[in-house]
This record gives sequence, C-alpha cells and structure tokens, in this order.
Amino acid sequence: MSASVIHPSAVIESGAKLGANVRIGAFAYVGHDVEIGDGTVLGPHCSVTGPTRIGRDNHFVGHAAVGGDPQDKKFKGERTELIIGDRNSVREFVTLNRGTGDGGGVTRIGNDNLLLAYTHVAHDCDVGNHCVFSNNSTLAGHVIVEDWVIMSGFAGVHQFCRIGAHAFLGMGVLISGDVPPFTMVATETGGRPRGVNSEGLKRRGFDSERISAIKRAYRTLYMAGLPLAEAKQQLVEQAKDSDDVRALLDFIEAGQRPLLR
Repeated sequence: MSASVIHPSAVIESGAKLGANVRIGAFAYVGHDVEIGDGTVLGPHCSVTGPTRIGRDNHFVGHAAVGGDPQDKKFKGERTELIIGDRNSVREFVTLNRGTGDGGGVTRIGNDNLLLAYTHVAHDCDVGNHCVFSNNSTLAGHVIVEDWVIMSGFAGVHQFCRIGAHAFLGMGVLISGDVPPFTMVATETGGRPRGVNSEGLKRRGFDSERISAIKRAYRTLYMAGLPLAEAKQQLVEQAKDSDDVRALLDFIEAGQRPLLR
C-alpha cells in the first residue's frame, strides 16, 4: 500500500480518513468528517469540509470548495452529506454543496464526470455518470441529472428540474422544466427543445434503428402539435418496439415539474 503525499502547508483535521496514494496539494484543507478514497488528488488551495465521502481516483485541480454548507436559508446546521463517486475530474473554483435536512440530506455525484471551472452543484442534487458540466454551468437545489448529460457554458437549471440521460444543453440556456432524455435544448429557441442529440448518441454506440425510433418519438412529442396526453398515448404504442422510447415515456410519467415543451 502506497503512502499518501501531503504538502507541508496543507491542513488535515484529526478524524479525516485518507486512502492509499492520496495526494494533497499546498494550502489545501481537509475537515475532520471527510473520507477520501485511494488515488484521489486534491490540488492546491482546495477545501473539503464534511460530512463528505469521496471515492477513488478523483482529481480536484485547484481552488475547489467541496462539501460546504448548503446555500439555503432553511438550513440550521443539521448533519447532511456530500457523496462523490470515482474517477471524477473537478476543475478550478468548482463548488459542491452538501444536502439539506428537509431535502433528503444528501448531494450525490456519480462516476466519471467532468466538472469544468466555476461549475456549481447545489444542495440535494443527484448527478449521474459520464456527465460534462462546462464552465460556469449551474444546478440549483434538488436537480436530478441522469447519465451522459452535457451542459454547455453558462447553462443553468432551476430547482427540482430533471435532465434526462443523453440530453445536451446549449450555451447559456436556462432550464425551468424537465428535459426529456436524448433531447437538445438551445437558447435560440427560447430555451426550448430543438431536436435529438443524434451526434452524441452515435458516439455512444446507438445504431441507426435506435436513433430513428427516438427521432420518431421526438416528432410525436414536439412537432405533431398534439396535446401532451395524446402524445403520450402514441408514445405508448411506439414504446412496444423500442426500449429507448419506453425510457423516454417513463421519464415523462415520473415528472413532478412541467415538461419543457
């Protein structure tokens, strides 16, 4: 087992737990109720306060503020957590907040995500795997982001919204409703869906038959001029031949906020 490497200027509080081969940079701070998994790198001037649990082989480049109190007036100091998975890359000045007592108590970030500079993930969010959050992209509280989502620079998501798997949010777009899986959203359409993320799906191995079924579902939902209830009826029929359409329909049915439409 390799020993951790800690810069002499770093502060590691008593009670913090560091795995094997953890590296802590200059002037970094690790609080007493923090666990950092094997192989994780905490760059210079990063701070990690707890309760926070960080998995293996993550890289926090520098000046990231991880595990801070939620930015919520209702928070009264109750015990809440931030849980981060494995192999995430977190760039400069990213802020990741813990959950709130009345909001589930936990903020979660999965595996293999890339969070670029000045990204903010607020309290009680749930981020999946393989996501890319570009510079200055922001999640308000209680947002759910499923796997393989890309947020472009300066994109923002309103509290309690959901972003479906494989969605793409364009630069500067402001999201105030649920974004279905596979969907592209852009500012030139007033923050509304503008098509299927076909290129992203191709890169992830979706064949032409699967993409065609998704496009047909998109046309039914957004281009046929149908009321939502009628569009869902047609999607039920299409879902019989497509697991992807079934996933899209399940996402719509589970929504608590209005669908972005």
